[in-house]
Amino acid sequence: MTNSSSGTRRRPPRRPAALLLAAALAAPLVSGCGSTGTTATGEQRASAPATRPAVDQASVAATAKATDAFGLDLLHALTASPGGAGRNTVVSPVGLATVLGMLMPGARGATAQELAKALHTELDPKQYALAVGALDRRTKNGDQLTLHQADEVWTQQGFPVNPDYLATLATAFDAGVHTTDFKKDPEGSRKAVDSAVEKATEGRVKDLFAPGAINADTRVVLTDALYLKAKWAAEFKPGQTADRPFRKLDGTASNVSTMSQTGEFRYAEGSGGIVGEPWQAVELPYAGGNLAMDLIVPAQGGFAAFTKGLDQPQLDRILGALSAQPVDLQLPRFHFDTSNELTPALRSLGVHSAFDAADLTGIAEQPPLAVSTVVQKATVQVNEEGTVAAAGSGAVAGVAAVPAPRQAAELHIDRPFLFLVRDTSNGRPLFLGQVTDPQAK
Repeated sequence: MTNSSSGTRRRPPRRPAALLLAAALAAPLVSGCGSTGTTATGEQRASAPATRPAVDQASVAATAKATDAFGLDLLHALTASPGGAGRNTVVSPVGLATVLGMLMPGARGATAQELAKALHTELDPKQYALAVGALDRRTKNGDQLTLHQADEVWTQQGFPVNPDYLATLATAFDAGVHTTDFKKDPEGSRKAVDSAVEKATEGRVKDLFAPGAINADTRVVLTDALYLKAKWAAEFKPGQTADRPFRKLDGTASNVSTMSQTGEFRYAEGSGGIVGEPWQAVELPYAGGNLAMDLIVPAQGGFAAFTKGLDQPQLDRILGALSAQPVDLQLPRFHFDTSNELTPALRSLGVHSAFDAADLTGIAEQPPLAVSTVVQKATVQVNEEGTVAAAGSGAVAGVAAVPAPRQAAELHIDRPFLFLVRDTSNGRPLFLGQVTDPQAK
């Protein structure tokens, strides 16, 4: 901004905690749950248009791949933090990419450039938002698979948000826009936002924003809520679950509840050529759609080096190597939550000006805004329930020479592993994480 009296460029003073971002999600679930939250009423100030501009499919495909790379960057940043390498972690690349995609159309200059670089996109902010929104709208609802996503914008009563910005969010994300009074009742506003997220995640994400995170200086809050409930396409029979040893990163072992089955899965293994460490990988499809969970298991003692060296092209090669074959599979049950304030992680990915010297004039010219916090809570639960029974078997009969039955690959997951829930039609990662101790919550 130019000062008319002096002719010199001077950054205007910023009010702290002017803008809050959030990505909230819940991950694979195996039992139903109800919502305990209620949403506060507010003025609806934008709605999705009857028709949307066409989105180039090449841009959509590139955005899905970019989200994959962004997710790995985010996981690396979180696990590189003090104590991060040794703990269970789950993040939603889709959830955070959506929230940042909601922010980008309002960003200008270095703020927009840093966000685009972190998100691995060369699209302009509006086109990126449209591409992310096109991917987000691929929801599923049925007996075997439920996947839905909700985006919301909360603004201060009377705050002059750029109507073009709100129209872009409505067009790209179907974002509902609500007004509240952060100035007079920040705690009540926080509860209203948290309640909306809790309701959208079927009660799985509570208190996304901690008390005090939303204050009287808040002007805009952006949220994304992602919920997935999926049944396995092949059942883990409860009678085959047993306590089996799991060796943690420190070398100690403890018995954990481990599921077991032998069946036909997409499987691969390798060493050296892809990431320099031996690994095994298997894909477990969900019923009712194009979703699957990929499990990537480095060799004992190689988890740290493997995960540190894993990038998006290498992940593509691992997933591309998967092929159908019999697998003798053992998988620990696990259920844990992750809560992250993501400002340090985003800074490590080169996003600085959004927090320090933001140009968000596409949202509002005055007063100047800056991002105060970016948070994400996630939960993931995996066990036998809600799956569909399937089995793989083979028999040889007759006297003619026949091919020998294939030997089942053995994948007994008794050591730390990575998991990825993705849309197999485009590779987009909904959830990404690591399990270092299946018993840890």
